[in-house]
Amino acid sequence: MCLCGWLWLLCCFTVPGFVWGQSGGGGGACRLMANAISGSVYRAGDVVIGGLFPIHVEAPLPEQEFRSIEGNVTCTMFYQRAYRWLQTMIFAVEEINRDPVLLPNLTLGFLAADTCLAEGTTLGAALAMVTGQEASVVGTECGANPEVPVIIGDARSSASIVVAQTLGPFELPMVSYFASCACLSDNWRYPSFFRTIPSDAFQARGMARLLHQLGWEWVGLVSGDDDYGKFGVQMLLQDLQGSGVCVAYAEVIPKVPSQRRMKHIVDTIRRSTARVVVTFAISQDARVLMEEVVRQNITDRQWIASEAWVTYSTLSSPKNLPSLAGTIGFALKKAVIPSLGPFLTRLRPDGDYQKSDPFLRELWEEIFGCSLGIDLSMTPSSRRQCTGSEIIGEGESQYADVSQLRASYNVYKAVYAIAHAIQDMVACRPGEGPFNSGRCPDIRKLQPSQIVHYLRRVNFSTPVGDLFHFDINGDPPGSYDIINWHVTPEGTAEFVQVGHFLSSVGVDDQFHINMEKVVWGGGSGDEVPVSICSAACPPGSRHVVQKGRPVCCFDCLSCAEGEISNTTGSVECIRCPERFWSNPDRTACVPQLVDFLSYSDTMGVILSVISVSGATLTAGALATFFYHRHTPLVKANNSELSFLLLLSLKLCFLCALVFIGRPKPWTCMLRHTLFGISFVFCISCLLSRTVVVLVAFRATLPGENLMRYFSPAQQRMGISICTLIQVLICVLWLTLAPPRPAERGGREGRGPRVVLECEVGSVVGFSLVLGYIGLLASLCLLLAFLARKLPDNFNEAKFITFSMLIFCAVWISFVPAYVSSPGKYTVAVEIFAILASSFGLLFCLFAPKCFIILLRPERNTKKHMMSK
Repeated sequence: MCLCGWLWLLCCFTVPGFVWGQSGGGGGACRLMANAISGSVYRAGDVVIGGLFPIHVEAPLPEQEFRSIEGNVTCTMFYQRAYRWLQTMIFAVEEINRDPVLLPNLTLGFLAADTCLAEGTTLGAALAMVTGQEASVVGTECGANPEVPVIIGDARSSASIVVAQTLGPFELPMVSYFASCACLSDNWRYPSFFRTIPSDAFQARGMARLLHQLGWEWVGLVSGDDDYGKFGVQMLLQDLQGSGVCVAYAEVIPKVPSQRRMKHIVDTIRRSTARVVVTFAISQDARVLMEEVVRQNITDRQWIASEAWVTYSTLSSPKNLPSLAGTIGFALKKAVIPSLGPFLTRLRPDGDYQKSDPFLRELWEEIFGCSLGIDLSMTPSSRRQCTGSEIIGEGESQYADVSQLRASYNVYKAVYAIAHAIQDMVACRPGEGPFNSGRCPDIRKLQPSQIVHYLRRVNFSTPVGDLFHFDINGDPPGSYDIINWHVTPEGTAEFVQVGHFLSSVGVDDQFHINMEKVVWGGGSGDEVPVSICSAACPPGSRHVVQKGRPVCCFDCLSCAEGEISNTTGSVECIRCPERFWSNPDRTACVPQLVDFLSYSDTMGVILSVISVSGATLTAGALATFFYHRHTPLVKANNSELSFLLLLSLKLCFLCALVFIGRPKPWTCMLRHTLFGISFVFCISCLLSRTVVVLVAFRATLPGENLMRYFSPAQQRMGISICTLIQVLICVLWLTLAPPRPAERGGREGRGPRVVLECEVGSVVGFSLVLGYIGLLASLCLLLAFLARKLPDNFNEAKFITFSMLIFCAVWISFVPAYVSSPGKYTVAVEIFAILASSFGLLFCLFAPKCFIILLRPERNTKKHMMSK
């Protein structure tokens, strides 16, 4: 059966308002007896995104008969904050539809529904979105594609679990914006569930980092008696393992708290020497605990709050501040979404807005305390009549408050994540798609499983400027603001951001707290509270755990020779690695610096770029000569020799890359051999050209035919013989005494810099390689100098002479520079010489010709070549 068919059957048996019956033709049909959605906002589009938002927070009891038409869902208690989430979704969709780059030829639509903060209505709304709201559907009308292929929601973890378990077998993706339970990170149980709110596991990791960084090694734990508290503390304890932080006590707040039980918990807190208390509990449980803390007047504790209550305004009342001032906690990352404020305040209770939005009337009445009803006698309220001309002021209501966009930003990111997934689908090339036979998804008939595939791979930057992606479990990187409770001069609480925590920076999460902005709790003032069992051991010593006590209670023992501890409170000493040794205080290992020219160095990067650029220019010149190979200028320059010369120059440029990087046996052998053979090949080609030019213009006697000894075949033979001599020298060198990696200047203990270099092995072999290059270069220079007075329009010898002068000048100056350069700069000097001489040959020999070929084609004629 198709996807929609299964979901309709599921609706019939699980969701109030649906019933299985008979169609007019006698076949089975699923008939809609009542609307499963309390209220919805819809806009058509090429792709319709679903949204689940708790616009109301009280749902009626379900109709147990499932047959009464009066069972239509009607919820109460309007929730302004959730309506802002819905409007944020609409804002993001409209922003994307206006974007000329993101989905330019595709329009997004939306279907946002009220979940009433209940699992049943949430599931009903989700299934109604997927299957549609037709009065009845039979098997022949069932399509393979759902009405809504992806859903944003839900806000609650429990409801998200219900919907994810129901829609998961159909691979229909959900992107939640507020469900933070770590259990939802189970990719096996919830394979199509994603979320833009971090898992609680990240918060626990951030708390562990906070405790460790501030040196709080002796802490108390208080948690709620629910999954949030239990799983939160469990993950925190896992993250604290091996960090040196110990737990002095762990108390649980019961769901039905008694005065006796709460007094016992607070007495435990008061008697403990741990001055830092971590509270992982929902706001209601935290309120019960703090009432007893305030009653017992406990003011010397530093409280660490979870995101559930760190910005809970009820707890931050003035009467609680003597005990709770200085509280530090984690809150969802806040963002500023440009233009969202004016978008939220644009609403008016007339025209198309009220017709398309069933929630607008309640919002208006909630904000302005008036009634939009036509007949006030029909309402039990004595509210005044709304004029409809009221203006929603930005920041004047919970709905229009854009100063704390945390969950709203998660909704915003969810819409953009879906849009970027669809954008990747649109960019798919037929035959290169990720599905069977390279198939790409059909944007007009999206399959949920296809969206799941692309959602897992989204990686983008939001318009706000934040990078975003999902990990393998569908979770975003953990991103939190660190909040500190300050007391204003008026005696009220102010939530001040003093840092942030990001889990997206590899293994070492990015954790930052501005210590200067923090107001510490427990009456510590400007000093960080100290919470330890034993005083930390100084650097150069380690902890020795006291028998029968937690690891945070210890004695101190000095480190042995060759071992160090460079931090206060080290659990164990660290043995120095090879070429390291401890200093007299045993607080640091003094290393020998390893020095070589690497690709990560600035110099290495510059030389690599220059080398590749030279090879690219050479390839460009080669392509130019090949394309214009039938022109007089290329023919006159012996096109075959020109091609060989350009090929050898390209090898000269590329051989410089072998000199960069950590010396290895094969790179050491390849460096000088590749350099020597490449340059001999290049100079041999140049020497052959010089001889041909000289002979051609010196053979002036009648009947003298010296050119018969310099035919193309003989030129190739001469180049091969010259190159083979160098190859033979290199083979003998590599056989008898090859270059090898070596260290210079290193010894055990403290010592000078260790330079990794390639020893030449045989000085004789290295000298022969360079000497042979010098011999050919000198001969080429001499012959070119003799031929310097050839006709102006074909004075190839002048170019050769000038190029060889540069070549010889570079390598003559290379010798003293090579000898005097220290460390990795020795290799850099050699690379510079290779590149400088190669560029000299390239520009002197081929730049004038490329200039004539490309920019002065009128001079590229036989007549011009033969004229003076």
